[in-house]
Amino acid sequence: MENLLVASLAGALILAASIISVEFGVSVAITEILLGVVGGNVLGLHTTPWIDFLASFASIVLTFLAGAEVDPDLLREKFKESLLVGGLSFLVPFALAIPFAYFVLHWSLRAAEIAGVALSTTSLAVVYAVLVETGLTETRIGKFIMSATFVTDFGTALALALLFITPGPPLLLFIGVSLAILLGVPRLSPWFFKRYGDRVIEPEIKLIFVVLFVLMLFAEIGASHAVLPAFIFGLTMSRVLAANRTQQRRLRVVAFALLTPFFFLKSGFNVSLAAVVANWPAVLMLLAVKQGAKWIGVFPQARKYVPQDAWYTTFLMSTGLTFGTISSLYGLNAGIIDKAQFSVLVTVVILSAVVPTLIAQRFFRPDTPLEFRESGGDSAQS
Repeated sequence: MENLLVASLAGALILAASIISVEFGVSVAITEILLGVVGGNVLGLHTTPWIDFLASFASIVLTFLAGAEVDPDLLREKFKESLLVGGLSFLVPFALAIPFAYFVLHWSLRAAEIAGVALSTTSLAVVYAVLVETGLTETRIGKFIMSATFVTDFGTALALALLFITPGPPLLLFIGVSLAILLGVPRLSPWFFKRYGDRVIEPEIKLIFVVLFVLMLFAEIGASHAVLPAFIFGLTMSRVLAANRTQQRRLRVVAFALLTPFFFLKSGFNVSLAAVVANWPAVLMLLAVKQGAKWIGVFPQARKYVPQDAWYTTFLMSTGLTFGTISSLYGLNAGIIDKAQFSVLVTVVILSAVVPTLIAQRFFRPDTPLEFRESGGDSAQS
């Protein structure tokens, strides 16, 4: 009875989030988190074991989808530019947020490291949604921003894995299984998609889900996290999915209709409004640290490589949402940060998703004709 009550209320909140997102043009992920905050603080909703499982799997599916959205050809072509812009977009906030949380906010070192990881991210989900809405996904500047964002989030995923792994034989087993999957499944997939594809039972999606389940299983055995191999797996599958757009769209439908709402809703459940109010100076300071560090890392390089769109690039790369939430939730579940610290971090993450996006779209949205940008006229090619 209790599970059905929670499921009904959660389902109502998820539906309401979709309606609000459509009516007001706000990211549905942000809306789901905000309604999760309402559910947890006003309606008294709480997470359950089945929600915990769905949320954990959703975080891995989101990570996979993020990797699958990257254009490998452009990443290779613009490797130096993507590496510098994306690398500094990760490194500067990571390097500044840790000492700030440790020395100024007096968090423990491990909690400060979680803060560094959570605030170093750029939201590929937000960036991708904005580029789709503005028609820039197929332009050079759009693909360049996506490639740079991939580098940033790769650094975040790698930092999360390296900082919180437990060395030992189980970890070696996890690494071995991950390598076997990353080398084998992308080679098998073209044949598998051709042989079993275009069926209502969707064997292709089931193949991807089985692989992600296996990664999660061996990550738990190895006392690690499946974020990094799932991210790389998405990248290795990007060509296969690009050649099978129907399956890619169906995978997104399954993910965003069923799985990811529970991930974002659960994040909202764990936010304590009382803790946010009590720690509002920390929220504002950490937000300033993230935004300032992103500008230090991104803007000088953006002016060098994409001068026409430097402001737009910097604002979009200052966003955070999915990986920031994943990192914060990992820290909470592992007992590294408490609920008050989690509430502060997630609030900063949400604000960093909303504020830079609104500024970028309102004041710095590129207006160069699509044909001109595609034909090589944009500055990303210079």
